[in-house]
Amino acid sequence: MNFTKSLLAFGLASTLLFSCKDTASKPITGSDETNTKKEVAVAAKPETASFKIDGMTCAMGCAKTIESKLSKMNGVQKATVDFDKKQATVEFDAAVISPENLSKTVESTGDGETYKVSGMQTKEKI
Repeated sequence: MNFTKSLLAFGLASTLLFSCKDTASKPITGSDETNTKKEVAVAAKPETASFKIDGMTCAMGCAKTIESKLSKMNGVQKATVDFDKKQATVEFDAAVISPENLSKTVESTGDGETYKVSGMQTKEKI
């Protein structure tokens, strides 16, 4: 009986520890870039940003939530987040949005402290 309780407690603790973090999002104050309506237009100044995202614990809850949030931003043409590589690639219009705004959006996803962006590299798209 005591072994069963211990096993149940261990299973519950493991589930809570290794499950996805809260994916509820906080809006960035003073930013219009997270609007749900997105206008897709030809980019005036097309660029691609690649960066590492630390803090993701699952592909569906974390990576897809971040990818969706980035994709909805005005000025973003395409966003992909690879959970296995902990890497994001975003095609965007630098005339509309900056790499700093992409970083802020990722880091504000969830509880605002879970995800950290590093190694931001941008290049002009030809």
